[in-house]
Amino acid sequence: MVTIDQANQDFAQKVQSKEGGETLMLCFQCGTCTASCPSGRMTAYKTRKLIRRAQLGMEEEVLNSPDLWMCTTCYSCMERCPRGVEIVDLITLLRNLAVEKGVMSEPHKKVGTMLVKYGGTVPLTEEYENQREALGLDRKPVSTLGNEKALADLKKILKATGFDELVGGN
Repeated sequence: MVTIDQANQDFAQKVQSKEGGETLMLCFQCGTCTASCPSGRMTAYKTRKLIRRAQLGMEEEVLNSPDLWMCTTCYSCMERCPRGVEIVDLITLLRNLAVEKGVMSEPHKKVGTMLVKYGGTVPLTEEYENQREALGLDRKPVSTLGNEKALADLKKILKATGFDELVGGN
């Protein structure tokens, strides 16, 4: 447990100063976000707890929290927030800060590895190609899954940004 005197007092200001973090301090902990969250209904995820920890400057606890990765970015919380807190933007920003420190959930890494390997998050199998053909579609979609140049370009971008190393995919 982190106490307030151990918290990074500059963290909340850092979050607020970045795009997507401007509304952090508008949250007054009403709990509407947590009550609206589909992930929270199925898990122990509590949106407002994560936001409160960010407000208090509990950087390590926020960025290393598995809760940070439970948000599905469905925007239910933002649609209902009485204060206009841009919660999904905050979660995305906090995730980006976590990734900068080398922290990412394993399921997210797995999806990222698929992107690096195949150019999409779901590989195109022969079965899917057959289904596409049966529907009168091209066997391969017009995307990185079906366009070698687009796939090569994507892989260059993923390599140049270090994303491939981050997720452990080659």
